[in-house]
Amino acid sequence: MLLADTIRTDFPILQQQVNGKPLIYFDNAATSQKPVAVLDALRNYYEQDNANVHRGAHSLSARATEAYEGSRDKVARFINAASRNEIVFTRNASEAINLVAYSWGLHNLQPQDEIILTVMEHHSNLVPWQIIAQKTGAVIKYVGLTATGEFDFEQFQQLLSDRTKLVGVVHVSNTLGCINPIEAIIPLAHQYGAKVIIDGCQSVPHMPIDVQAMDCDWLVASGHKMCGPTGIGFLYGKLDLLSEMPPFLGGGEMIAEVFLDHTTYAELPHKFEAGTPAIAEAIALGATVDYLMGLGMDKIHAYEEELTAYLFALLRQIPEVTIYGPQPGDKGRAALASFTVEGLDSSDISTMLDQEGVAIRSGHHCTQPLHRLLGITGSARASLYFYNTQAEIDAFIVALKETIDFFRGMMD
Repeated sequence: MLLADTIRTDFPILQQQVNGKPLIYFDNAATSQKPVAVLDALRNYYEQDNANVHRGAHSLSARATEAYEGSRDKVARFINAASRNEIVFTRNASEAINLVAYSWGLHNLQPQDEIILTVMEHHSNLVPWQIIAQKTGAVIKYVGLTATGEFDFEQFQQLLSDRTKLVGVVHVSNTLGCINPIEAIIPLAHQYGAKVIIDGCQSVPHMPIDVQAMDCDWLVASGHKMCGPTGIGFLYGKLDLLSEMPPFLGGGEMIAEVFLDHTTYAELPHKFEAGTPAIAEAIALGATVDYLMGLGMDKIHAYEEELTAYLFALLRQIPEVTIYGPQPGDKGRAALASFTVEGLDSSDISTMLDQEGVAIRSGHHCTQPLHRLLGITGSARASLYFYNTQAEIDAFIVALKETIDFFRGMMD
């Protein structure tokens, strides 16, 4: 039995109809749907344990604190962090990257130091470093693409130098779908003394992640892309690095003692978690981790590889469609396909597909520089998750062909 067949009923939102048609949700790279276990965790906190964490001696606060900190333990195990104190809860991956940029980058980068990023980065891993480069005088260099739409490792090797202080790279491109060779990128960057930050938003939800084996200095992820709530993400950082970094935000929770002329800060990870946190969301993120680990990340990844191969086989049969990024193969790729249809606007395609109950993404997917490099203003993107099925792919392909035929008929 296929994985999706056993868990579809865990996701109430998938049981609905859109425009009179069964919902086919293929926008998972933007945000994922939530199982009942996660929804229950949110409800249970507000109905049973609603209180602030760390601050109260009463039972509700104790229960809330235990659940909140328990989620930190779960996330640490999920990515195999060496210590629970290496996990910092943030609002999302963007905030996590900004934390590193302002706390580490602003205090460690100097004029003519070099930052290496890639042209496929999400805006969240571009804009903060551009701001920090302007403030510090550091220089940003970019790794381009190979002819097959993958990370140009040879160019990366050429860009590295003793001036390289930071390498930022997305683990899995949300547009190209390529899985970047971080197992080769990270040790090479470390040879030059550079730190490495990994954007794991499109990898953490879909495959086993081991940050100790990876040896990255930081990794970021968003809860809402891994069946968790919005408003919660996390930063993983090596303990020694986080210990050296000053606080990013100031206020309650992140202090040890406050005097009128100075303040001492809390121990890790609390010095980076100013103010009342997203308590319910963090607790629900722990429920998310329980759910994913219960399914097995190896099984999720293997099933999605099957879905991806099936999706690509059918898309390649449509002559008007151009797919971006590498094809499924030995190197593997994410369960998404960004594509254009000759002569058609991606937003028109997504609007027409919505009439058939099919939800896909259209636009630049927060990768405008990449789209400019590809010579297109935007693309349509169908992105899958473990609750999707081959039958849904079949229906998507039928709807896409009908959409193409409709617009072709209007043009004739």
